[in-house]
Amino acid sequence: MTAAQTIGFIGLGAMASRMAVNLSKVGYKAVAYTPSGKGGNGDIPFLATPAEVAQAADIVLVCVPDDEALEACMYGPQGTLAGMKSGGLVLNTSSVSPEATQALFEAGQELGITVIDCPVSGSTPEAEAATLVVLAGGSDNAMQRAKPVFDAIGRLTVHAGPAGSGARLKLVINAIMGAGLAAVAEAIAYGLAAGLDRSMLFGALDEMAVISPHHKRKIRMARNGDFAPQFPTRLMQKDMRLFMDAAARLAVPVPTLAATTQQLSLTRRAAEDADYSALIGIMEKIVANDA
Repeated sequence: MTAAQTIGFIGLGAMASRMAVNLSKVGYKAVAYTPSGKGGNGDIPFLATPAEVAQAADIVLVCVPDDEALEACMYGPQGTLAGMKSGGLVLNTSSVSPEATQALFEAGQELGITVIDCPVSGSTPEAEAATLVVLAGGSDNAMQRAKPVFDAIGRLTVHAGPAGSGARLKLVINAIMGAGLAAVAEAIAYGLAAGLDRSMLFGALDEMAVISPHHKRKIRMARNGDFAPQFPTRLMQKDMRLFMDAAARLAVPVPTLAATTQQLSLTRRAAEDADYSALIGIMEKIVANDA
């Protein structure tokens, strides 16, 4: 990597803007496109179309919320692929379906463009600290090309397998994360309804080895009533929906995760832009019998 290399960001929201800061620390420059023309880091030039970003960049990093946004930004005469030269590199950090992931990989192949699906595990605190875990699908050669970028944004890269494997691993991880949060929320609701002291209950759970560090962070947020979005409910519910569809395509029975998806759909209806840990607050509200 030379100091002249430029990362073109397609999407520069809460996660990508923090990645951009860490990439700048190791010498990368940046340009960006977002559909709204807003967001992210004010020091980064915003261009009018994804194609212009691709033309100006050595590497394109995509961080958009869903399949629909990915399609809108990647394809067509103003899309990212239209602006790229053969031999280019696309790093798709978006959490999208396996089908959308495969379609982008194949479209890149037809143009001589390397596409790596590389969603990340971690929320905004990890993005800021450059301690994300990168979940990457692609060839060994592709991994080597992307390694300097991955090393700048994360503490670990998991080479999950061939193209599409990163997207599938991301669904596994987020499904476990969502189910764990739902179990925590329901158990806390029982404890409160049974008359346990709130402060004692939340404090005790923070000390239990059976609860993951991630879910302990969510419990602390709920204890303080602070649901500032580290991982918004609308995105977590979307990932659960993607998981349910992917499991159904393979006839994998997932009743626990189906129930979790319903809980997160309820949470999205109530607080779509809040952190998904707002489910704990919703369950507390129910058992408090407040009007």
